[in-house]
Order: sequence, then structure tokens, then C-alpha cells
Amino acid sequence: MIGRLIDLCARNTMLVLLATLLVVGIGVWSVVNTPLDALPDLSDTQVIVYTEYPGQAPQVVEDQVTYPLTTALLAVPHAKVVRGFSDFGLSFVYVVFEDGTDLYWARSRVLEYLNFAAKRLPAGVTPALGPDASGVGWVYEYVVLGAQRTLAELRSIQDWIIRYDLVTAKGVSEVASVGGFEKQYQVVVDPRKLQAFGIPLDRVSDAIRASNRDVGGRTIEMSETEYMIRGRGYLRDTQDLGDVVLKADPDGSGTPVLLKDVARIELGPDERRGIAELNGTGEVVGGIVLKRDGADALTTIDNVKAKLAELKPGLPDGVSVEPVYDRSRLIDGAINTLKHTLGEESLIVAAVCIVFLLHVRSALVAILTLPIGILIAFSGMHALGIGSNIMSLGGIAIALGAMVDAAIVMIENAHKHVERLAPGQPRGPALIAAAKEVGSSLFFSLLVIVAAFLPVFALEDQEGRLFKPLAYTKTFAMAGGAILSVTLVPVLMLFFVRGRIVPEAKNPINRTLIWLYRPVIRNRPVSPAWKQVQAGL
Repeated sequence: MIGRLIDLCARNTMLVLLATLLVVGIGVWSVVNTPLDALPDLSDTQVIVYTEYPGQAPQVVEDQVTYPLTTALLAVPHAKVVRGFSDFGLSFVYVVFEDGTDLYWARSRVLEYLNFAAKRLPAGVTPALGPDASGVGWVYEYVVLGAQRTLAELRSIQDWIIRYDLVTAKGVSEVASVGGFEKQYQVVVDPRKLQAFGIPLDRVSDAIRASNRDVGGRTIEMSETEYMIRGRGYLRDTQDLGDVVLKADPDGSGTPVLLKDVARIELGPDERRGIAELNGTGEVVGGIVLKRDGADALTTIDNVKAKLAELKPGLPDGVSVEPVYDRSRLIDGAINTLKHTLGEESLIVAAVCIVFLLHVRSALVAILTLPIGILIAFSGMHALGIGSNIMSLGGIAIALGAMVDAAIVMIENAHKHVERLAPGQPRGPALIAAAKEVGSSLFFSLLVIVAAFLPVFALEDQEGRLFKPLAYTKTFAMAGGAILSVTLVPVLMLFFVRGRIVPEAKNPINRTLIWLYRPVIRNRPVSPAWKQVQAGL
């Protein structure tokens, strides 16, 4: 069967070359559209449900928020683990799904079940989903520096200018702020004054909430012009907050009791649970960029850098944004490793063919099969949704050495057949005969190497996510090399194995190696079993 395939390819060289160009085109398209990252994503498919219950103790949060959410989410389809964590004023519920579950399908299912679970929560408590990022979504981090700015000012610049602009970058799921002081309006109530005026504490919060809103009205028509009426009541500063009325006419004098009469109003930092520090120089304000699940990490980082470049002229004077973590360096290193491996492999193959065969054009047959085999591997990666990372590229790098063996053996056998030809005899039949002679053995030997990685596909969970990309890419590359060895290589030999072929006996390097090798074979001790075999023959 392999011999007939080689004959068919030799008779239709143009179709084989066109098919090769098609495969190369598909491979290049797959390379361009395959997500690039440095690390394989080993995290489970999970959805995080985040709920705030301000001011409540962990036990209260556990009983009234975490437990109702956890029990309701146990019934989500394909969910294998549901974990709940309660902190002071915060609740986290992690829903871990079975391996292979689509993240966005999982998020939609969790949202459906949250609609029913929300009815069992306290009034005013609303659960929310975490970002659609994975465990390796942390791709970029930066700090906001300003010599003449306080940490509170820098945090405000990060929260209200930089973060909103970076979120619009393609591929970004969330930009998390770290460090600094988050500015807030603080009302420090004097309980004795509240008692003196007979004002309960709940009325303070209710009055502030009621005073911080606009009120809509109707329209009036004057001189054939329609005017819209509205009441503007949003608080703008601490003075507006201090003028909030808590109680009117407490003693019959008609003088209202304002918020500033019973409390101290000031701008201050929110409570912090940690700090951000840079290189031992002190506290800083920073931001962490998380990419969406499945997005190209390198493209996302480039989009973030482009946004920062656009944002730089609009920052306040003296404020700058400096990167402190950039995964693109690691991604570029992984890609460069494959490039160097491919280049070194090509040079070694060329050197072997030139030194031992003394024929430069024969080396092109083996060298051309390497990038085509890699493109075949990338086509398979894109079809299965496998990203390009250290493990998947490592599988290709491992396969490079074995991929080219078939081409080298076939070229060497072709040279031996050409040596036996009489002067003037055509080479084409001899080259095809040489390819058919070793084609079956080379094809199935490469397939045997492919089968060696089949047990890896039985791995599950994190082990499977770690090693399966390597096994897939090595399998694709070896399978591509096996197919090329019986289709493209014979056709390339017809084009490149031309000109003067130096016989093996006239190559000084080969003669020297044979002279050194024959005594080793002649003097090798023969085992008794082999002597019995020779006697039987």
C-alpha cells in the first residue's frame, strides 16, 4: 500500500506540491490564530460567586449568605465541587466544574441558579460573579508613581482614570487595584449628641441615603417652550454632606438638626487588609491585569501596552505608569526556544547530508520537511483548541529529531541506488525504487514512536492538562513527518537529487569511518547462541 502511494505521488508531483502549499497555508493561518502563552493552564473550570455583607461577623456571613448559596449551587449541572468561604463582611463560593466544561456555559448555569438563591439572602445582599479569568490570567502588572502625589491621590488616579481605560483593551477581563488608600467619605457620629437630640443611628444612614439622589418632575410649557423640572440632590463634597437634615424643629424653634451638628465629616482612607510595596522603597499603588479565559496572552499584553501609551499624555503632571511584571518576555522566550531548536536541527541535518553524502541539494529535502511538519502540528493544535505554551512547543521540539530521520534514511538509500546506475540511465525510476524499498519501514517506525505517547492521553485533571498538550503536539508532528516521508519526500528527491553523486567509497570521511568500524565488528565476541544460529544456517 505504501509503495502504491509513493508511485501515485511520483506520477502526480504537481498535485502533491499544490496539496503541500495548501497544508502550509492552513498551518500558517493556525500559527497566527493559535493563542500564545508561556504556561499551560492547569486550573479547573470554576466560577467564583462574590457577595458583600458589610459589617457582619464571619459566622453571620456563613449562616445567612455562604450556606444558602452553597446549598443552592450544589445542583448546578456538571459541578463536581462547591466550596464556601466566609470572612468579615465577605462571602466567596467556588463552583468547580468537571474537566472540559466550557467556562461561559458554566457561568450562565450559575447565574440561573443564583436567581433562585437570591430570594433566601438578607435584604440588600446581592451576589456577583467573579471575572471570567483562569488561574494563569495574571499577565501584566504595573505601578503608578508620582513624587508629588500622596498614596490616596495615586489610588484615585488608578481607580478613576487608568483602570477604566485598560478594561476596554481587547482580551482584558479585569484590572484589579492594589495598594494605596481608597478615598471615602467618613461620618464619625457622636453618640451623646444623638442621644441629646433624640435621633436614632438608623435615621443618620437613612437621611444620607435619601439626600443623595436626584428627583424627577414633570414638564412645564412657557412661551411655546417646554422645560423639564428635576430636583438635583446628589452630594458633591463634605459641606453638602454636613448640610443633610436629620430632624426638623426639635424644640419648636424651627431650627433643623443637621448632620454636622452630631457628627464629624471628613475625607479619609478605607480600611486596608494589606499593602503593596516595590523593591523595598516603600508603598506604591499598582494594578493587576487579568486576561479573559482563552484569550491570547501576548495579544492582550500588546493591547494593554498600546492603551497605556495612549493614556500617558493625559495623566496628571508628574504621574507615570511603570511595568513590574510582563509575561510577554517569557512567551517570547518560549517561542525563541522553538526557533533556535528548529534552526539548530536544520543546520545539523544539512551538515550530516553535506559531510556524508557530499551533496548540498539533498540536504534541502530533509530541511524542507521540518517546517512543514511543524505547521501540520500547529494545524492539529488549532483544531483541538490547544494553546501555544512551553509544554505544547516542547512536544514539537522533542519530535524534531525523529521527524527528519525518515528523510535522511530515504536520501541515503537514494544515493546508493543512483551509484549503481549505468552512465546515461535515468534516475527517476531508481529514486522511486529507493523510496519504495524503505518507505514502509520508515512510515510504520514513525507510527510506532507516535504510539509510545498514547498512555499520556489517559491522564486526567491537572496531570492531563499538563502533559496532554505535549503528547498531542508530538503526535501531530510525528504523524505529519510519517505522512511527508511517503508523499512529499519522494517528490522532493526527484527535484533535488540531481547532479554528480559521489560514491560512498570515494568519500574520504566515509572511508575513514569504515576503516575504523570494520575491526570492531570483526573482533566482536560472538555468543554461543549466535554460533548455534550460524551453524544452523
